[in-house]
Amino acid sequence: MNKNQQYDIHEEVHGENSPYTLTSIAQLAITYENLGKWTEAEMLGIQVLEMTTRIQGKEHPDTLTSMNNLAFALTSLGKWTEVEILGIQVLEMRTRILGIDHPDTLRSMANLAMAYGNLGKWTEAELLGIQVLEKRTRILGKEHPHTLTSANYLTMIYANCGKWTEAEILGIQVLEMRTRILGKEHPDTLTGMDNLASTLTSLSKWTEAEMLEIQHPDTLTSMNNLAFTLRHLGEWTDAEMLGIQVLEMKHQNTLMNMTNLAITYGNLGKWTEAEILEIQILKMRIRILGNEHPDTHTSMANLEFTHRNPSKKIQAKTLENQTQEKYI
Repeated sequence: MNKNQQYDIHEEVHGENSPYTLTSIAQLAITYENLGKWTEAEMLGIQVLEMTTRIQGKEHPDTLTSMNNLAFALTSLGKWTEVEILGIQVLEMRTRILGIDHPDTLRSMANLAMAYGNLGKWTEAELLGIQVLEKRTRILGKEHPHTLTSANYLTMIYANCGKWTEAEILGIQVLEMRTRILGKEHPDTLTGMDNLASTLTSLSKWTEAEMLEIQHPDTLTSMNNLAFTLRHLGEWTDAEMLGIQVLEMKHQNTLMNMTNLAITYGNLGKWTEAEILEIQILKMRIRILGNEHPDTHTSMANLEFTHRNPSKKIQAKTLENQTQEKYI
């Protein structure tokens, strides 16, 4: 029996306002969240919140949980204004009922700070972020995972506020603690490393940024950042080699996007724009994949098709011969 069937049975047996029905709907909403069905989760979340508020009261713990769950679904849908409105209500009630230092209150405060950040309200996000970090440091200790998460987010807030010095100081602390506690290859440590390198770059501390970026140039972002830093240090040969690696790793998605755009241009009758893109694609595939690769042949055939447009017949003749030779 699936969750939908359970909900229907509870509603039929116990009635729409029964706690059993309410629990069943809430569980179904959570199931939708776990499946990534955020629109369905949002719709049910609104229903759960309305029912919980009506049956148990606005300030009941279950009502606050329902508000928090709905905010989570809205966050995943990118509905930040709605998240902000709900977050303000939850924080106000949790502060009054549970106290300012309660873990649930601090969690609500951190969630609201994130909503502010996504709405570009960085001053409000900073004020809340500082409070969360101060309280979690005092209550949980500075090396607790929740404290480090708060510190890392505050670093990002400082960066978006243009407070690069504060971002650097806090970023160094986060990276040092994560490296010692989690290890230098942990994803959270690498994220802290990337964030700090970005901050150092904004402060024009190119040498320090290079030292960080060179430690784990195994992701496209890190490699791209390191190439950018090397250019500013005048290390052009190294920047070129790294840039080529990045391009080669990116080429599949890049060429796919370029190909799709060329097809769109063709369907719009914009043959000149399609031709320009297809020539670029063909050159890149020859350089990266070689003349004999099937994708190179496909690009050549696409360009030949474009040249068959009446205004391109002359170019098509030569290219058609080349294509026939390669398929012999």
